[in-house]
Amino acid sequence: MAPRESAILPGMNSRVARIDHIQIAAPEGCERVARDFYGSVLEMKEIEKPPILRARGGCWFECGSQQVHIGVEPNFQAAKKAHPAFAVFHLDELLETLRDRGVTVIEDDNLPGARRFYAEDPWGNRLEFVELPA
Repeated sequence: MAPRESAILPGMNSRVARIDHIQIAAPEGCERVARDFYGSVLEMKEIEKPPILRARGGCWFECGSQQVHIGVEPNFQAAKKAHPAFAVFHLDELLETLRDRGVTVIEDDNLPGARRFYAEDPWGNRLEFVELPA
């Protein structure tokens, strides 16, 4: 069998329409800190988890038309490479807010035409923040 072409084939419809949500792993008992960081600092609105899933712990947030789920993972280990990238308004303001809270911010200019930085959530998961044009 010949290797499949990696180029996008014109005229083909994708089976995947969009991302519905991402899940970020966190340790047990993460909910208060998740609400502070994702809710208060990043200003995402918390949404109610279905009753059957509440017993698992964690919490969910709206992020535009998608969702961010903070899920409890036994034997949690932070994701240091894999990460979500959040498109944000007022990148510099967020950068300063995170630094003021003691979060290490790593600015990055390796993506031509984009302003972005990396930071870690309270449990050490890598996050990317990319500025939306004004």
